[in-house]
Amino acid sequence: MITQLNKQKEVSSCDRCSSVHDSIFCALNKSELNILSQSKSHIAYKKGQMIFYEGNHPQGLYCIYSGKVKIHKLGHDGKDQILRLAKKGNVIGYRALLSEDKYHASATAIEDSLICFFPKSTYQNQIIANPALSVQMIKLLSADLKYAEQKAVNMVQKQVRERVAETVLMLKEFFGLEQDNVTINAVLTRESIGNIAGTTTETAIRVLSGFHKSKVVNLVGKKIEILNSKELVKIANLTE
Repeated sequence: MITQLNKQKEVSSCDRCSSVHDSIFCALNKSELNILSQSKSHIAYKKGQMIFYEGNHPQGLYCIYSGKVKIHKLGHDGKDQILRLAKKGNVIGYRALLSEDKYHASATAIEDSLICFFPKSTYQNQIIANPALSVQMIKLLSADLKYAEQKAVNMVQKQVRERVAETVLMLKEFFGLEQDNVTINAVLTRESIGNIAGTTTETAIRVLSGFHKSKVVNLVGKKIEILNSKELVKIANLTE
């Protein structure tokens, strides 16, 4: 069940948010950020809860205050396909708002998360009034397109082992490392890793186990420690 946060759990205003300078809202001044803050609500989601559903009409924009989210779509074969991941400071649900269409995918929290919600009218007014925010949105959409194109190329040109290695490196780059400087700061199931890499859960488990045996990574439950980043880059056929 989705619950509104009480005052003890209330998040900070947008102008004092630690993520504002790394988000699309970096284009807004303090006054504009205050307008956002006045209109937003704060919602807590438990791990596994849906934030929005494919096929529904968007009512506003979501921004992740804390936690992690997956954007996913049900394929023709009935299998869930992860399209991308989102973390603190990222906005989600923006494409449907911009195109005034239904959500083309669903969003689910992959860990307990706090999400800020901005009504559609507030978001649209800021887009119209602030060209710099529009530019940030264009950059975001361009990055999405670049990622989708690269993933399509990888599916055709790369072997499964290369794709799994690249997925592990992507998770490291996107979520960062824990304080030990080796453990990826995210917990994803083997199914999710296989999904991102475009392979089955069984194959993802087998490939990761091979990395573990060769001491490229260390598997501790669902967590992944990167022991040899250079070798992982080599396996992924990337330029470091």
